[in-house]
Amino acid sequence: MPLRDQLTNIFADAFEVIGLSRDFGRIIVSDRPDLGHFQCSGALGAAKAHKRNPREIAAQVVERVKGNPIFAEVSIAGAGFINIRLADDFLATVLNETTSDERLGASRVAESETAVIDFGGPNVAKPMHVGHLRSFIIGDCLQRLLRFTGHKVVSDIHLGDWGTQMGMIIREAARMGMDIYFDECYQGEYPADPPFTIDDLAHMYARANALCKENEEEMKAALKATHELQQGRRGYRALWNHIVNVSVSELRKELDVLGIRFDLWRGESRYQAVIPAMIEDLLANGHAKVSEGAVVIFLEQQGKEEIPPLIIRKSDGAYLYGTTDLATLKERVEEIGADLILYVVDARQSLHFRQVFQAAHAAGIGPQSRFEHIMFGTVNGPDGKPLKSRAGGGARLRDLIGLVVDEEWKRMGEEGVAQGYPEAERRAIAESVGIAAVKFADLMHPITSDYVFEPAKFAEFEGKTGPYLLYAAVRVKSILRNAVDKGAVAGEILPPIHPAERDLMLMLCRMPEAIWLAYEKRAPHFLCDYAYDLSKEFSRFYKECHILREPDVRRQSSWLSLATLVLREMELVLSLLGITVPERM
Repeated sequence: MPLRDQLTNIFADAFEVIGLSRDFGRIIVSDRPDLGHFQCSGALGAAKAHKRNPREIAAQVVERVKGNPIFAEVSIAGAGFINIRLADDFLATVLNETTSDERLGASRVAESETAVIDFGGPNVAKPMHVGHLRSFIIGDCLQRLLRFTGHKVVSDIHLGDWGTQMGMIIREAARMGMDIYFDECYQGEYPADPPFTIDDLAHMYARANALCKENEEEMKAALKATHELQQGRRGYRALWNHIVNVSVSELRKELDVLGIRFDLWRGESRYQAVIPAMIEDLLANGHAKVSEGAVVIFLEQQGKEEIPPLIIRKSDGAYLYGTTDLATLKERVEEIGADLILYVVDARQSLHFRQVFQAAHAAGIGPQSRFEHIMFGTVNGPDGKPLKSRAGGGARLRDLIGLVVDEEWKRMGEEGVAQGYPEAERRAIAESVGIAAVKFADLMHPITSDYVFEPAKFAEFEGKTGPYLLYAAVRVKSILRNAVDKGAVAGEILPPIHPAERDLMLMLCRMPEAIWLAYEKRAPHFLCDYAYDLSKEFSRFYKECHILREPDVRRQSSWLSLATLVLREMELVLSLLGITVPERM
């Protein structure tokens, strides 16, 4: 149990004993470190609720907890604030126990659930762009968090592989002379090797898309090709398989660079065959109705907000995104057994997911399951508007990562980082640190916030950045290697004798709480805050407590254990953010 929760339980018991609600026992980290390490303001709330004197209530609570040996001091200040200072012996005991625990004191959930996380959603045949950046980074962090806290997690990239862009590319393939796929009399095997590369596909889509925008007849032809593909035209299906295979191969390469893995690589095409039966069942059970020729699920009004009905089949027989999403959700509940489904998608899709979630529950799909839209803000340019490429479309993800890696390489030269290392290793470090810079910059803000993409700022080795944290962690590794060279070894953690030592120990106790907050609130920025605060505390400790020059062997061994614990916590928290610490920089 996180330390703050342990303290809250002690004070909740005290409030309960004097006849008041346990809720008043909530403990927070003190905003006045000179008065205590933690504080409780519950006496003020209790006094207001029961029309009593807050200092009298605080005194009764203090009387019941002050004999506990984990406290060095429990005092009352002001109108009834309770300040708590922990005993140094207790701090040392907690950290020795933490050191011996492979999870470093971080708890698991009481009951493990099956969670599906839907993130990514790239369209095949198109290069990944800035719109996928946050979904990938946030989704990956959440899958790591949920796995670490004890859930069974199934992540799904949910490819866009069945839309109109398929028909556009098929039309472009015809214009490029790929005749074998358009000969309806051809009965032989189609080539095993694709007739295009991923770059070819990007150019084909760009040309086809521009033509469709200019020419209404061409758009009709692309829609017709899409329909024939979906009806199973043989040559079109062969082209489609090439498009998907080439796109997925490239996607895997790009995601490998980011260190992101998916359990499932399913696409929208998977659900087309089951949609007709799903719609018939919904109509038969009365969950869906025919309205003006379309099939819809009517939704209840939520408060003052009226939710539009979810259209699952248009009057012309076409399906919409909501149709596919409902079929996908149904499979995840019924076949995967999802207790929880997280959709990590742009906040601008909020209404869509409210419709789908409400429609699913109205239709009796997953009545005991929970569906959450993990919405996030946009990545903006210097003008404060969503980032675009020079051509006006979404900036390519590969190009954005490259900008930060190039900036990191430049900054490493200016700062003298990794000087004297082989060129190949320096390049690898620049790429690793650059990717960490991008991830940390994305996750350090509350995910609903927008942020500006600033490669030069992301790459800095000072301040709250990914490079600063990696450099701090690598410095701890260097200290520990030097200790080994000198024959110094880590040992029992002793009660602190120095203020900087005590502050570092208090900070080390807070990691389980940071992880739990990030998990419960689906908010990775709590991990970023903790990693940065821990790095700062260790830096201050290292300046004031000279580990390798300490003459007292037992104290030196204790400090080496603290340094080891700092590194372990840093590596754990950064790994949950999807960031790997290099061996040296």
